[in-house]
Amino acid sequence: MSTPHPAQQLVADSLRRCALFVDCEPDALRDIVGHLTRRRYRRGEVIFHEGDPGDALHVISSGAVKIVLQSTEGDEAIIATVREGDFFGELALLDGEPRSATAVAIEATETATLPRDVFRGLLDAHPDLRDALLTGLAGELRRLTGHAEELHFLDLAGRLAARLVRLAGDAVPSDDGSVTLDWPYTQTDLAGMIGGTRQSVNRLLSGLIDEGLLSVDREQLIITDLERLAQRADR
Repeated sequence: MSTPHPAQQLVADSLRRCALFVDCEPDALRDIVGHLTRRRYRRGEVIFHEGDPGDALHVISSGAVKIVLQSTEGDEAIIATVREGDFFGELALLDGEPRSATAVAIEATETATLPRDVFRGLLDAHPDLRDALLTGLAGELRRLTGHAEELHFLDLAGRLAARLVRLAGDAVPSDDGSVTLDWPYTQTDLAGMIGGTRQSVNRLLSGLIDEGLLSVDREQLIITDLERLAQRADR
């Protein structure tokens, strides 16, 4: 068996962090890596626009991406944020319809992209990949259902607390119980996630900082008391 090229091995390792490919057999993974293209985006760069052809699946190797809906007035609603190991753009690959939202790099980002025709062929060739995709789609549907529930039943302060708790979900607490998050988001981004304005989010964040629940250090946000913050989301 030949030794993988270092660049191919790097991409394969990146795919292993993605739920879509984690259970792929080595031969299937090598097949997938051989069809991937690596792309890099600057902070704020649009990866694709709503209405563009759905021609590729993206897997994030590094960085973060926001998936947004934009109004004719230029306002945006952020329907998802995805980070290293996540994938996006799969819906248009399945139904052949144009992109249903816009994807924007929140920070310097690299993705591995898989063309639509190759992706469809791989689904037929590798049943485990199809099962993983269905699991991912089900998880996204559950997430969107939860988001709709928050918008209808929580006030803005509750939605902010719930979103911060969710973003902290994969983080490992420090010895003192605090949770540190990489924070590439602007207050406008956060407002777009919870259906508020930048001014209202600024006011609510300041209140949480004054209460000792949060602190902000450069591009990090530190949740000092995750339990109390979660209680805010239940009000």
